[in-house]
Amino acid sequence: MASTPSPRTAATTLQNSLLSSSSSSSINHNKPSNLSFLHASSNSSSLKLVHSVSASFSPSNSSSTICNVLKTVESADISFSNARDLDGVVSIPKPIILVSEKLGEAGLDLLRSFGNVDCSYDLSPQDLCAKISLCDALIVRSGTKVTRQVFEAAQGRLKVVGRAGVGIDNVDLQAATEFGCLVVNAPTANTIAAAEHGIALLTSMARNVAQADASMKAGKWLRSKYVGVSLVGKTLAVMGFGKVGSEVARRAKGLGMHVIAHDPYAPADRARAIGVDLVSFEQAIATADFVSLHMPLTPATKKVFNDDTFAKMKKGVRLINVARGGVIDEDALVRALDSGIVAQAALDVFTVEPPPKDSKLVQHENVTVTPHLGASTKEAQEGVAIEIAEAVVGALNGELSATAVNAPMVPPEVLSELAPYVVLAEKLGRLAVQLVTGGSGIQNVKVVYKSARDPDSLDTRLLRAMVTKGIIEPISDTIINLVNADFSSKQKGLRISEERVIVDSSPEYPVETIQVQISNVQSRFASALSENGNISIEGKVKYGVPHLTRVGSFSVDVSLEGNLILCKQVDQPGMIGQVGNILGESNVNVSFMSVGRTVRRKQAIMAIGVDEEPNKDTQKKIGEVSAIEEFVFLKL
Repeated sequence: MASTPSPRTAATTLQNSLLSSSSSSSINHNKPSNLSFLHASSNSSSLKLVHSVSASFSPSNSSSTICNVLKTVESADISFSNARDLDGVVSIPKPIILVSEKLGEAGLDLLRSFGNVDCSYDLSPQDLCAKISLCDALIVRSGTKVTRQVFEAAQGRLKVVGRAGVGIDNVDLQAATEFGCLVVNAPTANTIAAAEHGIALLTSMARNVAQADASMKAGKWLRSKYVGVSLVGKTLAVMGFGKVGSEVARRAKGLGMHVIAHDPYAPADRARAIGVDLVSFEQAIATADFVSLHMPLTPATKKVFNDDTFAKMKKGVRLINVARGGVIDEDALVRALDSGIVAQAALDVFTVEPPPKDSKLVQHENVTVTPHLGASTKEAQEGVAIEIAEAVVGALNGELSATAVNAPMVPPEVLSELAPYVVLAEKLGRLAVQLVTGGSGIQNVKVVYKSARDPDSLDTRLLRAMVTKGIIEPISDTIINLVNADFSSKQKGLRISEERVIVDSSPEYPVETIQVQISNVQSRFASALSENGNISIEGKVKYGVPHLTRVGSFSVDVSLEGNLILCKQVDQPGMIGQVGNILGESNVNVSFMSVGRTVRRKQAIMAIGVDEEPNKDTQKKIGEVSAIEEFVFLKL
């Protein structure tokens, strides 16, 4: 005998039925719609009751199913928050929004005006999974882990997760997308607070405020010990010239400092407008008296400030970090402090938070520390609360938020055709950005598609988004997808144009080749420059696998798997063997190799796919081969 559903389950089933698409002949509530958050009915809606009998849910008999569910609810003596009116109309309950960590009152008020808000703090993972199946939205800060188990427990009802802040490391984005749940964050509200805290650390470090305060409270008077340094006329290197970095630069200029910055995306004209010079990474760290970090934590920036980096800095440099702890190798920083390369450091963030109580870095006498207070002002907290509340309400209304960090799933039939080209597009973007050097910043990108199909039948939005993803993500904390690709590129001053060229090939395949061009930049590998001076690389899909087919004016043919070494060389016998032997001696496995040339016995490019990253000694040996004019290692 089938068990009678509980009143809450019945109400949930009713709401899920109404919020799901009715285009299919049956509904499976355990499998969410690919665009389920777009179907959410956030306002109180109603349905007229009818009386008929049916066993399945379809466009023709959906009302009878609703009727049956309502009878179950009535028999359980349930009263909805919006009661039935005199015409026999039942209003759907407001969406339930679970807030699992403290949020500013202004944000809570906005949420309460739209839905039913459940503020349940300090939930265990088990408690969160138990509650989530009754919730339409979840708002978290950094303490709540929104894992795959949470999305599974939601059974498709959860439509949006809001992260009150920037980082989304605590949310399983892959699982969110699979379950049709939108994830939004609040990336702008704490900008000024973080910048102000950076300046506070800069000035207090320069004048030993924290150390002098501690000594006086210990009953000491040590005027001569805590002599500081002046900021006027000193050079500050801002590493990451985004929202926070640029605000720090403005304030440092007001203190009389000379400000330089490194950021591959920052437009030079925007930097010049506030009197900041954009320079290369190497120039920034070599010339700065103070270095302020505002870089995202990505695989490319993880521990980028290490022993090698500190060795290239001016002796006596001072370091400030209000960005991400992982960008600094903390053991290397301790060594740099002990040796005097780094005179002082002021840190608000750490690799592990909170750091161990016996941390040598925290306890170092030349280090000023605060417990991740960058966004901790009353104004910033209220701003974040309002920003995330607006994003969540918009998502429940079916709007695509500009702060979305994931996207709805692509329809299976489209994905099956575009899947290998999606991978190709992202890898070409990832390769292209690694070829850029210098401090001018990336501003103009052109994507050229060669296809036998009519342009009107080829939707390239997903491919353009993946090129954007490949270019931006390696050196940014921005998560790029179909929803936010155009917004994110514009926000970073990146102009992406597209061109479609019709070629005489089989229309069976959507794209013959994809070419990525970056203009007005310097290249780490000069041979990647085309005749018009742009970095240019091109690829195609062969046997379902993405291949690199052109670098600059040189034709190559190498699978885009693992990693890649590009060598420009004199076209002569034995080159493949020489480089192969060097890699073999270092136990670096070669997966593919291709040589392209323009004129026989003149110059050629050798493209080598490798499974492992060659160490510095191995790369040095390759560069010392007399016939090799230049080479570069690229991560895929």
